[in-house]
Amino acid sequence: MEDTGKTVRTRMAPSPTGEFHIGGMRTLLYNYAYAKARGGKFVLRIEDTDRERFVEGAMERTYQVIKDYGLGWDEGPIVGGPCEPYVQSQRLELYKKYALELVQKGHAYYCFCTKERLDEMRKKQQEDHLSVTKYDGQCLNLTPNQVAENLKSGIPYVIRLKVPKGRLVSYEDVFLGPIEVPSDDIEDQILLKSDGFPTYHLAVVVDDHLMDTTHILRGREWLPSTPKHVLLYEFFGWEMPKTGHFPVLKEVGSTKKMSKRFGDVTAAEFLKNGYLPEALLNFIMLLGWNPGTENEIFSLEEFIKAFSLGRVHKTDLVAFDREKLLWFNGYYIRQCSESVLYDKLSAWAEKWGVDLTLELADRRRAEKVLVLVKERMKTLAEFKTLVDYFYTEPKVDVSAFSSQTRDSWRNILSGLMDKFAGVGESSWTKENLDSIAHDYCNMSGYFAKEAFMTLRLAVTGQTATPPLFDVLELLGKQSAQSRIKSVLETKSS
Repeated sequence: MEDTGKTVRTRMAPSPTGEFHIGGMRTLLYNYAYAKARGGKFVLRIEDTDRERFVEGAMERTYQVIKDYGLGWDEGPIVGGPCEPYVQSQRLELYKKYALELVQKGHAYYCFCTKERLDEMRKKQQEDHLSVTKYDGQCLNLTPNQVAENLKSGIPYVIRLKVPKGRLVSYEDVFLGPIEVPSDDIEDQILLKSDGFPTYHLAVVVDDHLMDTTHILRGREWLPSTPKHVLLYEFFGWEMPKTGHFPVLKEVGSTKKMSKRFGDVTAAEFLKNGYLPEALLNFIMLLGWNPGTENEIFSLEEFIKAFSLGRVHKTDLVAFDREKLLWFNGYYIRQCSESVLYDKLSAWAEKWGVDLTLELADRRRAEKVLVLVKERMKTLAEFKTLVDYFYTEPKVDVSAFSSQTRDSWRNILSGLMDKFAGVGESSWTKENLDSIAHDYCNMSGYFAKEAFMTLRLAVTGQTATPPLFDVLELLGKQSAQSRIKSVLETKSS
C-alpha cells in the first residue's frame, strides 16, 4: 500500500484564501512525517489561483505559522528547489499549455456560455429537482468553425473537461480501498478560467505530475474531486500518484466539521491563545492516526518513526476534543522547567502583543511564581490571571467573608497580623509562617481551615491558590501585612 518503488515525495498545497486551518496543519504534519520517515522529500506549494477569494498577506502568514509549529519544507517557496516556481500564479503559461493539449486531444473543449446563461441553467435544474446540477454541455455541440469564429471575435471563454458518458471512474484509495463513481455524475469541470487562471483541478494534476509527487494525502473533503483528477491523469497519459483521504475534523458530539462557534479553528489562533506548538502537534498526531499502543505522548521525532499510513483511521470524521487539547497543553507546560517556561511566556507575549511587562520584569521572581502556578496552568494565556495577585494588591470583597461573623473574620486577621508582626524578614519562610499560624489557631480555638481561608482571601482576593504559606513567603512580609491591614480597614456593607 505504501511502497511505490520511487523516492517518496509528498506535498501540502495551501490556498491563501484565508488563515491556515488547524486541520490543514494535521494534513501537513502527516505528509511531512511520511516523507521524513522514508527518506523522501516534503514539498510546499501555494495554490493561489482563486483570485476572487485571495487574502493579502495570507501566504506569508501560512509560511510563518508552519515554522512556528516547528515544521518546514524541503522544496517550495523561500527555500526553492528543482521544480520552481512553487506558487501557481507564477505558472500560468504552463497550465494554459496543458489545457490546450487536452483540447487538441479531444478531452476538453471551449465553452463560451455567459454567467447569466449558466445561472439560469442551474436555476432551472434546481426547479426540476435534479439530483445533480451541472453544466448541460451546450458548447459541446459547437462546430470547429463556430469555435474558431468565436475565438477570432474575442468572445470570452473557459476550457472545460470533456467527461465521457456511461462509464465508471475508479481508483484505489490508500485508506478507503476501491472507489467507483459513475461518469454521468461528474460535471464537465472548468479547467481554465476566462482570466487565464486554472481551476484547482487542472493545476493540482499538472503540478503533482511535474513535481514527481508519489503520494497525494489530503482531507476527506477533497474526495468528490478525485474522479475528475483520475480522468485528467488518464487523458494526459500520466501515472496517478497513490491517493488517500484523511478523516475530517469535527466538534465533539457533532456530525459536522469544526466550527468557529466552538472556539479556535486556525493554526495561528491556537498559538495566540497560549497553546504550545509541541502540545498542538502531539494532539493533532492522534486525530486520525492510531499508534497501536497506549502511549499518547510523542515528540515530533518519535512520531516520524512511528507513523505509517496503515494506521490512519478509515472513518469519515474524527472528534477535535478541545478538553483533551487543554490536557495536552497543561501536560507540556508542566514538563517545562521554570526557566524554559519563562522564556516561552516572554516569546509568546512579544509575538502576540500580550502585556506581561510587570509579571516578567524580574526574571528571578517570575520563576519563583511559576514554581507555584505552573501546575495550574493549562495555557500560557492563563498566566496573567493566575499570578495577578502577586503583582497587584487585590480588591477584596469583604462580603465574601459572609459565612463568618464580622467579629470572627476580623479577629482572625488581626490575630494573625499581630503574630506575623514579630517575624523578621529572614524568618519569613513558609515553614515558619505555617507553624506560627497553626499555633495561633490552636491557642485561639479557630479551625485552621476557617482561619487559612480567611487569610488567603485577604492577601490574594482568591478562594483557590497555590499553597497559602508558599504564597505568603513569595509576597514578602511588607506586602502581606499591608494587604491584611487594607482588608481590616475596609468597612462592611
